[in-house]
Amino acid sequence: MTQMNTQQLVTQLISVAGVDEVGRGPLAGPVTAAAVILDPARPVIGLRDSKRLTERARDRLAIEIQESAIAFSIAHASVAEIDELNILHASMLAMQRAVETLSAQPQLALIDGNRAPSVVCATQTIIKGDDKVAAISAASVLAKVTRDALMVELAQEWPGYGFEQHKGYGTALHRRKLTELGVTPAHRRSFAPVRAVIQASPTG
Repeated sequence: MTQMNTQQLVTQLISVAGVDEVGRGPLAGPVTAAAVILDPARPVIGLRDSKRLTERARDRLAIEIQESAIAFSIAHASVAEIDELNILHASMLAMQRAVETLSAQPQLALIDGNRAPSVVCATQTIIKGDDKVAAISAASVLAKVTRDALMVELAQEWPGYGFEQHKGYGTALHRRKLTELGVTPAHRRSFAPVRAVIQASPTG
């Protein structure tokens, strides 16, 4: 939708959602997005970019956000969709799904970053919005906590890769295990380090 001046809209609108995604960089797992409409009457104290919070703080805030928000939604784009669409378009898809599955539809979606998904409401992108706008920070926290929990589940399904530690990111441990154990269905085959392991395998 058309980009609109945030200040003009915020003074007019009742319903504003913050939107953010996590998981663009990892070699495995989905990309996860969240959309949150905060209740001005029930502010959540301590919100900021989820990457700058401890795991304990994120877990606490995630509970508080879900209890106090007017509406929230969490959505994903799968590994298959990442490989088919590319990570940028998959991230847009996850954010679109999060916005459009909110129980209360916003009139404005504030998007972290410089690209906005195609959604049914007006949008405004905000660089580093996850550390500037409370609703985007809340979305960042929900997306991060949810995706981390999914990666812990994947660690049980595919033991030995250390998903519970690195959450799919390309750490030295993950790359080593990827070489030793091979590629799983949880890995993003379109990403160069994963593709290199596939190409080096005798079975291709």
